Amino acid sequence: MSTGTDLLPLAVALLIGIPAFGSCLGIGLATMKFLESSARQPELIPTLQTKYFLSVGVTDGAFIIATGIGLWFATANPFAR
Repeated sequence: MSTGTDLLPLAVALLIGIPAFGSCLGIGLATMKFLESSARQPELIPTLQTKYFLSVGVTDGAFIIATGIGLWFATANPFAR
């Protein structure tokens, strides 16, 4: 009889890997658009830079939260009976 703990490493890897991949893609696309827009209108760089760093911080924060939850599952399985 399996308790589900044999799938825990896979779940932790997915909880860390998928958000990391999405975060990298999101930050890369945001950087691409920031550089493109700053090249088109250099006078808007301060405004764009503020919005860029805010959005990148939120995107990276989601990955850090998912990593924390994954590591929490790895150390203390909340689904164990």
